[in-house]
Amino acid sequence: MIMKYFVFFLMVPLLASAQADFNTVDDSKWLTNYDTAISKAKKQHKNVLVYFTGSDWCPPCKMLKTDLFDTSEFQELSSNYILLYIDVPRNRDLLTEKQMTHNKELLTKLNKKKVFPLLKVIDDKGKELDQLSGYSMNGVIDSHIKLLEKNK
Repeated sequence: MIMKYFVFFLMVPLLASAQADFNTVDDSKWLTNYDTAISKAKKQHKNVLVYFTGSDWCPPCKMLKTDLFDTSEFQELSSNYILLYIDVPRNRDLLTEKQMTHNKELLTKLNKKKVFPLLKVIDDKGKELDQLSGYSMNGVIDSHIKLLEKNK
């Protein structure tokens, strides 16, 4: 009996971290609601960086997290933006139904071609300014950095 509890307590941290990927995105900086992001952008006079990802099925999206989002260069440049994270996972258990509906509406509005990953810069009125789609997974993020520097 004690062994069952011991194993259970060992498994809890593993299970809790299993969904960590981008959901824990250090990243209290990443918002998940479009209206909130636009509102903050207006108040802070910043553009919004929208990131479309398929967190549980898109290998380039997963690599972009490591190669770009986890870098100090991104952390520095991202302070010029309001960050909006739009996840469209295949596993419906990763998001609430309300969040999934919201994300799919934004997919239709801002990512009509349904390209993943997609970085899109919009202004505080929702006007699209610039975008960069795809990632070759080779560690070269120059074009991503240029996008961020150009639209800050």
